[in-house]
Formats: sequence, structure tokens, C-alpha cells
Amino acid sequence: MSGFHPQPASRFTRRNFLIGSGAAAATLALYAGEIARHEIDVVHRPIAIANLPDAFRGYRIAQISDIHLEEFTEPYFLERVIHHVNALNVDLVLITGDFVTMGAFTFISANHAAHRCAELLATLTSPLRYAILGNHDVTVGASMVIRALTANGTPVLVNQHVPIERNGSRFWLCGAEDPGTSHPDLDLTIPANPDGPVILMAHEPDFADIVSQHPRGSLVDLMLSGHTHGGQIKLPFLGPLVLPPMGRIYPHGIFHLNKMQLYVNRGIGTVGIPFRLNCPPEITLLTLQPE
Repeated sequence: MSGFHPQPASRFTRRNFLIGSGAAAATLALYAGEIARHEIDVVHRPIAIANLPDAFRGYRIAQISDIHLEEFTEPYFLERVIHHVNALNVDLVLITGDFVTMGAFTFISANHAAHRCAELLATLTSPLRYAILGNHDVTVGASMVIRALTANGTPVLVNQHVPIERNGSRFWLCGAEDPGTSHPDLDLTIPANPDGPVILMAHEPDFADIVSQHPRGSLVDLMLSGHTHGGQIKLPFLGPLVLPPMGRIYPHGIFHLNKMQLYVNRGIGTVGIPFRLNCPPEITLLTLQPE
């Protein structure tokens, strides 16, 4: 008889299980951090509006949101996003906040990130573009982010509305101050007697409940938000892993609050960890149609 003693099968199986689990976790992290985080999803969404003038039938709006440049969105990735938006040949680009990140790595360099982001957005070729601020922008420095954007041709709406005109008709584009960090004034943001449809930008989607209860809320046809990132990581059967405050009721996609429609964009960037899973970065193509 030889002195060979085989190892128990259970020990061998457990060891291989641990090695396999570690390899699977590393592979998943690599996929979520390097591949899924950079997969751009262009979502086509027709929007029916009851009082839409004929001049705006088929009007194309691209929405992007939550860029979070440099923590963790790389400039080259934003360039790819802009290339996709330009290829859509839209009439208007709306950017619904969080150009930078209030985080551990970019607090000192946020000024550079804001200006670099604004410079890249200046290469958008649509006839018009407008923006609002998000909670990270306000926390880092609202005036700094606004200066960077406006100096590079991107107007920022803060409790303001502007007419978007075409062939003698118009709709009203409104931008609220960030609801999560500031004090939006809907009496200033929404026109009292709009002579056309009203589209409202507000960074946090759960603010829609406040809008719908406001005396002027019934004037809003469409609200556009971001903020949630769609959860960044969506697990099968469980949905988004983590959702931020003011982004837990309406996490992503289209919602109807009486007359008002709400669309929540998943955003471009990430916060906390540079991972996405089952929740790709989103460009939304909104096409206006009469109801």
C-alpha cells in the first residue's frame, strides 16, 4: 500500500468554489466598471402633448443628465456621448444637472471639471441647448458651474422660463432651482398664462409631486429629471440597488401625474462607485407629437 491519501472532496470543492466566486466577482466588477459603464443606450420616446402647435409636430429634443465629469466620467466618454447626440440631428438639447461631482477626488479640481465639461458641451451642434443645475453642482459651487456653462454658450435656467419659438408658435421651457439643495420658486419658474405647452426641467424627479400640487402645476405638460442614475446597479427581480433621496418614487422612465408627464433619464455618469449593471448610460430622444 502506498502512502497516498486523497484530500476529502468537500475541501477541494469548497476551495474551488471560493476561487471561482472570487474570479466571478472580479469579472463582474471589470464588466460593470469598464464595459457596462460605457455602453450608451439611446432611448426613443414619443411624447404626446394635448395643445402642441403644428409647428412643433415632430420636434426632437435630446436629454442628457448627470455627467459627473472626472469623477468618474472621462472626457473621452463625454465626447462619445456628444457625438451620438450630434448624430441625432435634434432641434434642442436639454441637460438636467450634475455636471460635476461633490466627491473625495474632485472637490479641489471641480472648477477645472466644470470648465472642461462646459467646453465639451460647446461642441453640441443642435440649434439650441439649455441646462439646469443638480445637487452636486450646487454643493460644489452653483455660481462657478453657471459661469463655466454660460461662458461656453450653454444657458442655465434658475427659476426661469424662456419661449422656444418656431414659425410663429411657441412652447415654454422652464428650469427650476435644484430642489434637493435649494428653494425652487414655481411662481417664477412656470409662466402664469402660457400661450403654448410647458416643459419643466427639475433635477430631482420626486419633486414632481410638489409640482403637481402647486397652483401652476396643471400648466406643466412635461417634466424632465435625472438624479437617480436609474440606480446604477439593477439586480434581477430586485430592481435598483440604491436610489438617492428625492429619487425613490420615480426612479427611471415615463410616469403620468394627471395631465403632467414625467420622464426620468438614467444619466451618463456614476457616483459613489464607477459601476453600472443592467442600467446603461442614457441619451433620451424625445419627439413631440399632438395628443
